[in-house]
Amino acid sequence: MPGLTARLDSRESAFFQRECEYVKTRTYDAKTPQLKGLTLVPQASGIPLGTSEITYRHYAEAGQAKLIANYAKDFPRVDVYGEEQTVKVFDIGASYGYNIKEIRESALTGKRLDQRRATAARNAIERELNALTLVSNKKTGTYGMLDFPGLTESTLPADGDSSSKQWSKKDVDKIIRDINILLSAVIEPTKGVEVPDTLLVPLNVYTSLQSRRLGDTNSSLIKYIQENFPMLKKIDWLNELSTIGAGNTGRVMVGCFDEMHCENQIVNQFEQGDVEQEGMEYKIPCMASTAGTIVYYPGAFAYADGV
Repeated sequence: MPGLTARLDSRESAFFQRECEYVKTRTYDAKTPQLKGLTLVPQASGIPLGTSEITYRHYAEAGQAKLIANYAKDFPRVDVYGEEQTVKVFDIGASYGYNIKEIRESALTGKRLDQRRATAARNAIERELNALTLVSNKKTGTYGMLDFPGLTESTLPADGDSSSKQWSKKDVDKIIRDINILLSAVIEPTKGVEVPDTLLVPLNVYTSLQSRRLGDTNSSLIKYIQENFPMLKKIDWLNELSTIGAGNTGRVMVGCFDEMHCENQIVNQFEQGDVEQEGMEYKIPCMASTAGTIVYYPGAFAYADGV
């Protein structure tokens, strides 16, 4: 019947309280699927719980020094100019629960409650955190790492087989040239201040680089790239790069993925609330909160579509 409510007796309630605490503790140790965005972008520290907005500032220097004569009074003036940006924090929620019959059966048999439901709630929240870390969201207005405003866009030559930009249809020399184009798009405008140390590609591109051999040797193309670009400390793949490019094409990206250049603004990683009863079920709400990703130096990153 609608609105029917039943309650556990004192023994059953005590059992459920102990079991619920066990389940909550276990979810913090649960193994979750590989969500690379949460490890790629460093997490910002020191953001207080309850924060509703995060403000950050971009600074630029103006002016330069010059040679001066003895007793000179015309010392050139330099200054620093700042631009302020604010992003809002949004909550992410999920829940899991047990009905009274399940709780009573567990108490009667001494079996533990199914902890997989709690793990599923945590995984669902972390998948959403990962998505907001990597890709901008129009609904929330948060920005992602892979399409943050101001990243340098490069255009790679369409000179592969059938005039394609795809690396699977280009020879080794053309792929090396394309990587040089991407790196130069960061290094040259910044006069060498920024030097990318990471190359990110779609998964299908990464497996191709791993499997392609150079001539009759056993050396893979990915190893050849690492040997020819010693500044690249890391070459990795992201599923999200497979369709984020213009026209749902693949995107390749280089950059400096450290806390000086970008940070993931997760205010609350994962939290489980108090048990709530709804009719014949006891529900545990879970939440997290984030403002997406902030890239402090967009000029340290470059990308190209069509690979």
